[in-house]
Amino acid sequence: MSTLDRRTLVRRAAAAGGTVFTAGVIERLNVREARAAAGVSSKGAAAASGYGTPVRMRDQLGREILALPAGFRYVTFGDIGAPMSDGNPTGIALDGMACFKAHGSKTVRLIRNHEDRRAPGAGSVGGDPAAKYDAKGGGGTTTLDFDLQREELVRDFISLNGTIVNCAGGIAWRQRGWITGEETVQGPAQGWERNHGYNYFVPLDREGPALTEPLRAMGRFAHEAVSVDQATGIVYQTEDAGSGRGSGFYRFIPDDRNDLAEGGKLEILAIAGRPQSDLREGQRLGARLPTTWLDIGDPDPAAATTSTVFNEGFAKGAAKFNRLEGCWEERGTIFFASTSGGDAKNGDVNSDGFREGWGQIWQYEARGRDRGTLTLIFESTDGSVLDGPDNLCVTPRGGLILCEDDPSTVYSGTDTHPTAPGTTDVNRLIGLTEQGESFEFAVNTLNDSEFAGACFSPDGDWMFVNVFGDGTPGSGTTCAITGPWKQGPL
Repeated sequence: MSTLDRRTLVRRAAAAGGTVFTAGVIERLNVREARAAAGVSSKGAAAASGYGTPVRMRDQLGREILALPAGFRYVTFGDIGAPMSDGNPTGIALDGMACFKAHGSKTVRLIRNHEDRRAPGAGSVGGDPAAKYDAKGGGGTTTLDFDLQREELVRDFISLNGTIVNCAGGIAWRQRGWITGEETVQGPAQGWERNHGYNYFVPLDREGPALTEPLRAMGRFAHEAVSVDQATGIVYQTEDAGSGRGSGFYRFIPDDRNDLAEGGKLEILAIAGRPQSDLREGQRLGARLPTTWLDIGDPDPAAATTSTVFNEGFAKGAAKFNRLEGCWEERGTIFFASTSGGDAKNGDVNSDGFREGWGQIWQYEARGRDRGTLTLIFESTDGSVLDGPDNLCVTPRGGLILCEDDPSTVYSGTDTHPTAPGTTDVNRLIGLTEQGESFEFAVNTLNDSEFAGACFSPDGDWMFVNVFGDGTPGSGTTCAITGPWKQGPL
């Protein structure tokens, strides 16, 4: 069984036979649920398990972008619209991201997605036209080198262009680069020159855009995040098919883990003995569900709709989730988020009748080649606790950072926070401790856009995260946060 020892999100009790949650954790979760049901908690109420109440702070330019606990500070760089080192303006929609060790002991390299949803030919990520997969595609990735000692951006440039809606992704096997995914299956019928809905590999040492073919065997669906088991090379994938449709949790077994373009086998998760399990609601915290994997016979359908690949898997017995988002691997254990699953409802009703929740966090552990266990380790009981988890990452001290992307439309305009007066749809960074306690770590005080791409430097001293932005210059930026991390759970 894969374990995360002391750095795992939730401690296992040896006396309990290796169960994910101790009785004490479950008891605390039940108390929190009761308080939320009684309307006790609210946004802005910091949990004792965190670093303290976030307060408004200025970046190095004097701009108030974030609220953070006392003792922390941040710098910003890579603003939407800002000129980059390669002469191109920084693209819009700053989304998934990862941090890698770069040349020099104090330099790190970030690879950042641009979830550009503009019409064919109107996107924001330019660069060499000859390097574009699709001449009309305006999404892609940028690479940013950041000096930790000088606390400043050293260089930034386009590293992938000609794709669209690059949402999240993940770190490739052995830190060789970034796998970026398209959260759409559009193609020529919608005005593009080529089919979309794929993953693409961006090598860590790439110094500019290069023609990159999609990793078709990994599936054509609404890709969200990717997480690679660094021991086996197996690639786990989340799907965000959108509201009113089921989404699946996938794995890709590569023929050559050094080269995903060589192909492999795509599979979708199912609950053993419970075909077509609906995991969107009605699940028990801490229950360990036995899992198996089902083959996807046609991973790259020519006439794909958003649900084509999932529907094949569901017909065979796959499990159904609601809008899967962030995904992160730590020593063989995979954590992933459902942005709107759960029993406590946020007020939105999908076209299929499902009443959306405030969000779930799941943990998957492989048991041998074809089996595993799936555990619901956290479920939000109220928007004040957690409101729409999206990107996530495991922290150096074993907790989780959850990026909020407030999805509720019923409460739109009334989702406020004391540190962000005038903003009516506030997004936060939520910390989750090893004991299952959630707390506010940061608040976006600039605007109502989501947080995305949270990741830590290899030394654990800096966390990088994006403010997504609304497409206008300066509305989105990348933040580098440092402070007394060791005094708390992250």
